Amino acid sequence: MYRFFISCLLLTSLFTSESFSQLASPLKLQDKRPADLKVGAQQTEKYFPMINGKNIAVVAHPASLVKNTHLVDTLLKSGMKVKKIFAPEHGFRGTAQAGEKIKNDIDAQTGLSVISLYGNHFKPRPEELKDVDVVLFDLQDVGARFYTYISTLHYIMEACAENKKLLIVLDRPNPNGYYVDGPILESKFKSFSGMHPVPIVHGMTIGEYARMINGEKWLAKGVQCNLTVIPVDGYTHNDLYQLPLKPSPNLPNMSSVYMYPSLCLFEGTIVSVGRGTEKPFQQFGYPQLVGGNTMFTPMPITDASENPMYNGQACHGFDVAKYGEVYVKYYKKVYLFWIMNLYSTSTTKDKFFNNYFNSLAGNETLQKQIKEGKTEEEIRKSWEPGLSNFKVKRKKYLIYPDFE
Repeated sequence: MYRFFISCLLLTSLFTSESFSQLASPLKLQDKRPADLKVGAQQTEKYFPMINGKNIAVVAHPASLVKNTHLVDTLLKSGMKVKKIFAPEHGFRGTAQAGEKIKNDIDAQTGLSVISLYGNHFKPRPEELKDVDVVLFDLQDVGARFYTYISTLHYIMEACAENKKLLIVLDRPNPNGYYVDGPILESKFKSFSGMHPVPIVHGMTIGEYARMINGEKWLAKGVQCNLTVIPVDGYTHNDLYQLPLKPSPNLPNMSSVYMYPSLCLFEGTIVSVGRGTEKPFQQFGYPQLVGGNTMFTPMPITDASENPMYNGQACHGFDVAKYGEVYVKYYKKVYLFWIMNLYSTSTTKDKFFNNYFNSLAGNETLQKQIKEGKTEEEIRKSWEPGLSNFKVKRKKYLIYPDFE
């Protein structure tokens, strides 16, 4: 209990300006905003000649913008032959909740067929690609292994390879692309929430990630996709890119995006990450927690969390939004001490973890280490061989200057 008490004091004190002033020197990172660079979708001069006159399928969501216009609308206004839309988790218009099965539909604004690639149908079928020559892929990723847009990318690449279709990835910056951290996923724990032997934070844009999938022959039977990446102009891995739109319903701001790789591990536990509140992935807690610096009550939120964990129940917890607002400039790591402390002080340790935790962690080791009371230093040391090997592999597929 003493350890947890000290942790509570630390968490509370970290939110004062005085504590921020005592931090070590900030990382050498450059703040970048949309006006500072050109994402792949904006560079129509590079990919329009490749798709003009061809039948096109588009993998897109609300953040697939060409400046202030959606990619699909841009294509149609330019006379391109868009045949259909493939929608990832959360849907084409971004109104589906995490984990919600999405039905095929007709987009009201364009009249185009929208085919869901989430739920029971992850991979385009041959008949769905029969009338297509080229697939345009434009999703804003956030750089975490369990953010399922890279799993959608895998299956799109596999379908394109098997059906001999060209895939063009319109690249976008990775807001968490300035570091690499976390345990490497073991094949035993492969799922749609993590398909490849990469760490929790892989430090690659979705275009670079596609190059790795191809180069490492991770597609079924080792097939490789006819892949073209339209790079971002003006981006490096030393940049902190400020997203112009939220990439999914429960990542509403940059604090939540930066905290997501750390807090998502709580989704494999009894702890709420604030879904059903105004601060998802910026606070965490549960009704029986003792202490904390905040309270929140999850409630249904349309198009985001209509049946959140602990719906209607007051939760004691911690507001850690300041970590995403300030500490992002000082540390390159997945934070572990919160989950370690909440487990160590839990009165129901046998129920703390659920079956989803090992899928998120990518192994069964992390849960065992936490239960055994290993220190964060010991846990991180166990990651090092895998991380070192991954970093060497990663460099082969980078498009942009790497972080220091």
